Amino acid sequence: MTRYIVRRLLLSIPVLFGVVVLVFILARVIPGDPCVATYGEKATEAVCSAFNHRYGLDKPILEQFVTYLGALLTGDLGFSVKFGRPVADVLLERLPVTIELTIMALIFASFFGLILGIGSAMRRNSVADVGTMVIANLGVSIPVFVLGLVLAFTFAVLLKDTPFVLPPSGRLSPGVSVVPLAETWGLTELSGFPRVVLDFISRMYVLHGILTANWALFTDAFRHLILPAIAVGTIPLAIIARMTRSSLLEVLGLDFVRTARAKGVKDRTVTLRHGLRNAMLPVVTVIGLSLGALLSGAVLTETIFSLTGMGQTLFESINGRDYSVIQGATIVVAVVYVVVNLVVDVSYAFLDPRIRLD
Repeated sequence: MTRYIVRRLLLSIPVLFGVVVLVFILARVIPGDPCVATYGEKATEAVCSAFNHRYGLDKPILEQFVTYLGALLTGDLGFSVKFGRPVADVLLERLPVTIELTIMALIFASFFGLILGIGSAMRRNSVADVGTMVIANLGVSIPVFVLGLVLAFTFAVLLKDTPFVLPPSGRLSPGVSVVPLAETWGLTELSGFPRVVLDFISRMYVLHGILTANWALFTDAFRHLILPAIAVGTIPLAIIARMTRSSLLEVLGLDFVRTARAKGVKDRTVTLRHGLRNAMLPVVTVIGLSLGALLSGAVLTETIFSLTGMGQTLFESINGRDYSVIQGATIVVAVVYVVVNLVVDVSYAFLDPRIRLD
């Protein structure tokens, strides 16, 4: 398996290089000028000439690419024109929001999707089965921005004076403060990569609350993520439920399942112990792809619930023609997809012992 993993990682290098080339070209052929997007009416010819020279945009595109690729190999993602900061700092600040949202949405989608899919397969063509599939189709059909607004209105306005009220926006309530982990644990003199990791984790407020046993912070951050996680996780939930049902029904019709039933094994045991594990391969694939899609950033969800994550950052950068941020964020998403696909492929060997990756 080690050889397989190493081989896959080596094969991912051309993929990532292709992503870098494609994004670099597309970012520069889209209509618009970074100088005009940055300065607006003040973007005179002289100002734009100095602007382009400062950021190397007046050089031939091939020379720009070679310069960018050389910086990328050293770990430098470039400098953001829009934010006035290194791209790495912008991503390290905003990526934790999307990671927290993605994890919560994926847990929500996987848990309820598997339950609904298994229940539908065990009660095929029943009222519960039909009702579940109707709900799944609605989940796929309802736009995220509609569902998000409905959830915010329902839980923040209609249920305002009830125990079920939930915050409609933001990450924390006013008055809730966050102390960085380095200061909490007395590691203020820590520097370099370990300090970057601690600061990165500090911006994941739910995890921060668990690590520091700050349950007030944990509860508040968790409550703020419930509605956006439901909004962005509904479509993956519906897809997982439908895939689980169809895959499980296919497995339950195989000979070894009929043999187990003929031996007197209970239906629940047959379904959960024998059928589900063999039906999980396509489901795991869907969950892995959903994780990559969610991490790429949900622009509408983050906008509706005022979460400054990867989706909103990409949207702002595209509008501002901030090439460096567009390229850096896309590379991060591409790496996530490669890693997730590798984990999914490796998991096949554990789910089905007949698969030999080597």
